[in-house]
Amino acid sequence: MRRLPVLMLLLWVCATFYVGIYLFVGGFMLVRLEVNRSSSCSDVLPPGDEAGRFCRGEPRFRRAVLLIIDALKVNFAQFDPTNIMPLPFENKLPVLQEVTASRPTQSRLFAFRADPPTTTMQRIKGFTTGSLPTFIDVGNNFASNAILEDNLVHQLGEAGKRVVFMGDDTWESLFPKKFHRSLPFPSFNVKDLHTVDDGILKHLYPTLQSSDWDVLIAHFLGVDHCGHRFGPNHPAMADKLTQMDGVIRSVIRLIENDTLLIVMGDHGMTDTGDHGGESLKETDAALFLYSPTPLFPPPGSQVEPEVVPQTDLVPTLALLLGIPIPYSNIGQVLLPIFPQDTDPAGTQSHLTQAEALWINAKQVNRFLETYALMAKDISPESLSRLRGRFAGLAAEYREVLREGGAPSPALLGGLQEYLGAVRDVCRTTWARFHPLKMLSGLLVMATACLVTLTASELPRLAGAGEGPSLAPPLVVGVLAGGAAVTVQLMSVGWAEAGWFLGAAAFASQSVYLWRLLRAGRGAKASQAQRWGWRGLLLSLPCIPLLVLFLRCASLLSDSYVIAEGRVVTFLLLSLGLYVPLRLNWDGLLFTPSPDPQKPPCPFPPAASCSPSAARRESLALLACLGVLAASAYAVPSLAACREEQGDCEPSPLLLPLSRVQDSRARNLRYALSVASLAAWTGLLRLWLRRCGNLNGPGPAVLVARWVFPLAAVSVGLHWAVDATPEDTFRGLADLIALSLTALPRAAFGLLGLGAALLWLDPLTVFLKARSLAGPSPAPRYRASTGVSTQAELRHLIPQLYQHMRLSLEDGAQPRAPGADGRPSVEAYGLGTVYSAALLLLAGLLGLGLLLLHPEGVSLAFVLLLLEAAALLQLHASSSNLVALQGALMGGFSVPWVPVILWDLAATQFFHGTGHLPTFPSIQWGAAFVGFPKGHSGTLLPGVLVTLNTFSSHILFAVGCPLLLFWPLVCEVRGGQRGRGHTADGDEGDETVMEMKLRERPADFSAALLQLAMRFLFVKGAQVLASALAAAILRRHLMVWKVFAPKLMYEASGFVVASVFILLSFALVMRVDVAVNSWFKRLVPEQPR
Repeated sequence: MRRLPVLMLLLWVCATFYVGIYLFVGGFMLVRLEVNRSSSCSDVLPPGDEAGRFCRGEPRFRRAVLLIIDALKVNFAQFDPTNIMPLPFENKLPVLQEVTASRPTQSRLFAFRADPPTTTMQRIKGFTTGSLPTFIDVGNNFASNAILEDNLVHQLGEAGKRVVFMGDDTWESLFPKKFHRSLPFPSFNVKDLHTVDDGILKHLYPTLQSSDWDVLIAHFLGVDHCGHRFGPNHPAMADKLTQMDGVIRSVIRLIENDTLLIVMGDHGMTDTGDHGGESLKETDAALFLYSPTPLFPPPGSQVEPEVVPQTDLVPTLALLLGIPIPYSNIGQVLLPIFPQDTDPAGTQSHLTQAEALWINAKQVNRFLETYALMAKDISPESLSRLRGRFAGLAAEYREVLREGGAPSPALLGGLQEYLGAVRDVCRTTWARFHPLKMLSGLLVMATACLVTLTASELPRLAGAGEGPSLAPPLVVGVLAGGAAVTVQLMSVGWAEAGWFLGAAAFASQSVYLWRLLRAGRGAKASQAQRWGWRGLLLSLPCIPLLVLFLRCASLLSDSYVIAEGRVVTFLLLSLGLYVPLRLNWDGLLFTPSPDPQKPPCPFPPAASCSPSAARRESLALLACLGVLAASAYAVPSLAACREEQGDCEPSPLLLPLSRVQDSRARNLRYALSVASLAAWTGLLRLWLRRCGNLNGPGPAVLVARWVFPLAAVSVGLHWAVDATPEDTFRGLADLIALSLTALPRAAFGLLGLGAALLWLDPLTVFLKARSLAGPSPAPRYRASTGVSTQAELRHLIPQLYQHMRLSLEDGAQPRAPGADGRPSVEAYGLGTVYSAALLLLAGLLGLGLLLLHPEGVSLAFVLLLLEAAALLQLHASSSNLVALQGALMGGFSVPWVPVILWDLAATQFFHGTGHLPTFPSIQWGAAFVGFPKGHSGTLLPGVLVTLNTFSSHILFAVGCPLLLFWPLVCEVRGGQRGRGHTADGDEGDETVMEMKLRERPADFSAALLQLAMRFLFVKGAQVLASALAAAILRRHLMVWKVFAPKLMYEASGFVVASVFILLSFALVMRVDVAVNSWFKRLVPEQPR
């Protein structure tokens, strides 16, 4: 078997896909250009020569207190006195209603709308810079980088104001060394409801009562974490909101007349407590403003906004505190806070509405001109229209100043319209694209798909030593990349890694594809067959690839992406139903039709001529189809819901046990979870025992016998501890806290140990030598053929031993069996040695991935196991029915149908395990399994969340080689279940099972490569389709809500699946090395 060439070819193909994805994403999701300039009080804002008037006069407020209650949804802040039975999140902040009702000129409560993405870091950027973070910034939410743009914190520091911060440590990474005093607390542990809030309360009131501050920022996280952990409809949410009510009351009591209080949420939350998207439930937070002195006009005297954009807070606070508006702000001042222009003499001691709007408009116009000059991505028509509009408003405002009158409402309205128009233009412009990079990425991905498709049809030429070497394409690729870098250096003076990688990938792909097709033409010409692109296309099956095409085409529709779970289920069942229909059409279902070209069978009992064998396989195929249908229809009931699916109800099993308030329901849920966990462990061990792979003393058998069950017990115990309510067993709080850390880490440790032992020695073969001196007792264990014990002993081992001797080119004749006809060596589990290692690895990974999910998802994992087994048996039975007619004799090729079914099942269970291609659906709690106190870095939590999100991709990728091995394990054998004689009376080789592959190493390598290439083609085609959808529909209304997240998920899923595909095929090759070593050790031990 050519192990290294096959693995290197697969690695190269995956790398070319990665380069294509990198290029496309780099062109599609560029971060907008940041204008790294700062405002100052000495700035002259044209038109006019009003130097120093950017922040003129005495500020209206000398101090400010900013209380940020993370995820303070606007509904949480509202109070309904008629609601006599409020939900846990309703009517828990009565202080806001009491103050606005009793002191209407001193306070207001607004809906505070954030711009998506609604993640904490982007929101902090938004309400401190006044700008709009871009989509790609979502990935930085837990690896926050310092804000380089001008912002409120910077301006406050420049003005000499002492800014004191306490709370979410995200602020420290965004504003390093910017605070007069800082008290950050770890924010990533969403299960911790109290540490941050209690830390703030310890310092908040003493700080308020001191004089060592000018601006106090306190960022509470308890409400947000409570939403993530329990959801809004939970008693813990009522407790948190009640605590915040008390905090607000105390702060109102303590602040002085020159202090402005701002209470705000940075975003909202969905009904499940998540956020990150752009639904109104996620974007609409609350904004409460209060001052001990009059702040607003009497209610009804002015038109006030119903919703305040979050960016509008920036210019408003800047002008109230007497500092310059940050340079890149595109927000608009909140007019009701500023007095109307009723005094034409200009004797107002503070900025009037017209003055505030004029300063705001000039600042936005300056930013617009600077940005347009630097970025050049605003359309000339929009820029010209905005410039003309501002010039007209400027002339009108200066005319009003010369005349000494009050600005008209039309002028104020015009300034507001101008500010809104600039914001709209910026919002549409900042979806910046790089068309050349996008096109290059699409070209590299499309060529990679073509390479995998061609290699899958020519597997022997591609990887079995009969085709082109990979070295020349790699050399050409490096040269092409170097040429691209040289051209870039000569033209622009700098080089970008993306262009080097893109040129290298495309050049190497082109050369390899050309050499492969040329070799294919030569091989086919020698067989008097035409070959080329036409021959390649004609060799492809229509129906399976049509299903794949429909799957890819559905990615170009937002409706189909939203309903992806149901679409994939339909395609899965349709293609599954195609298998028996095609067999029936060919006359192979139930009764094989006689082949006039085939000689009559010499032995009537032979399985290849027996109608009973066809009937048995047909019934097995239909039974597997039934299991597939039942599982496929059960999985959608376990899925989550997108916010676009209004009539959808998420599965209650996705709710963690800690959120289930009814103790009886919690106990039933736990029992179901433990039963599912036992089924996952028991079914895999049952199959390994049935195949004879649990008999030896080797490390892999030790893993299956002891490590696997012990890890499952640790998982079950962790679920029990994690589901314990916080107010239960208070005396055992320390022990529970220790268990929440120790149990999952013990499970992870056991699983890691099991994987290491499996790699060290993956053989699950039990070898027993029989003494010829006396009668040998009957074997205690069944071997892996599935036939009778005597048949195993009479046929399997002597034949394997003979082939082993021949494959090692040993000149001696194999030792004859004993006088009783029994062999001198008995080996158990050898026929399933490859699949046993894969199943054991999948079982270990499944336990680890299950640990990262809520307990109820264990039922989905069992359904995944059953559906995977049904797909494997469907493939095996179909192969057996075709083989009964001799149509597939002598080949190990895995058809397209099972490969596409395998991938569709992976996508289906992506939804079945509670995931969606949206950012709010990310299960962040996975990062804290075993680490309840959080992490010091972001790598480990990122890995845990990635494993949780793509668990189905991982399991089906690891199990992909089973599509090659399963038909050999379940193939129909000789008549009477073990006699298997050929026409000349010699023993047949029907019982060799997976050892057939080892006897034909070139075919083994080709079959492995073909399977991997087909799987990568199916995966890569979907990534390409997602990229095409994002590129074609980049100006679509739903691009950032549907198509961009789907692209990110498809690309990430491909990367994860390809990594584990490489891992699984590497394990197969490791087993092959171990089998070869085992045979070599066995030969000298046998007497010659």
